[in-house]
Amino acid sequence: MTDTIQSEEPRVEKALEYIKSMLIPGEMLEAWAIQRRLFALTHRRALIATTSGRFIGIQRGLFGGFTPVDIRWQDLTDAKLKVGIFGASVLMSSYNSSDLAVASSIDGLLSFTGFRKQQAQQVYRICQTQEVSWREKRRIRELDELRAQSGGVQISTGLQSAQQGASDSVSRLQQAKQMLDSKLITDSEYEAIKARIINGI
Repeated sequence: MTDTIQSEEPRVEKALEYIKSMLIPGEMLEAWAIQRRLFALTHRRALIATTSGRFIGIQRGLFGGFTPVDIRWQDLTDAKLKVGIFGASVLMSSYNSSDLAVASSIDGLLSFTGFRKQQAQQVYRICQTQEVSWREKRRIRELDELRAQSGGVQISTGLQSAQQGASDSVSRLQQAKQMLDSKLITDSEYEAIKARIINGI
């Protein structure tokens, strides 16, 4: 969606303007969805949006202002859409903010309920596209890191060094097996990495 979108209410337009004010240079607003009034009887309505760099959710404060939450696309682990009779829900889970290829734990689940079906589907499609794209990027990066580890030459002397080398090889083999089990690498890639590790012992 573009900046020329005419929303149905001035308050929605104000919320969109707030989201646009959060964007960094070069970041573009792509889609948004506003919570239906039926789902906001006890609180102010929420608005969710996707940009070229992240997912953003905001809720208007009781006395004005907005409370934002955002998820960078590289931290997104799962996005789900649930469509009901009266509205659609978007559920998001993400890793702890991390620039590592593999984050240590999942931060939690964010749930946004009661949106218009068509708007929620547009947001969800972009979330799904980004999730698949970043999952593949993480898989490639993890594979490159594993290849770099398994291809390293170790020059060691003495029994202690040999034991450390064997321990490292076992650790790398276990890591490769975990990646295979998680379907991050194919069987043939696993066999190639395993052969390189064993040949290096």
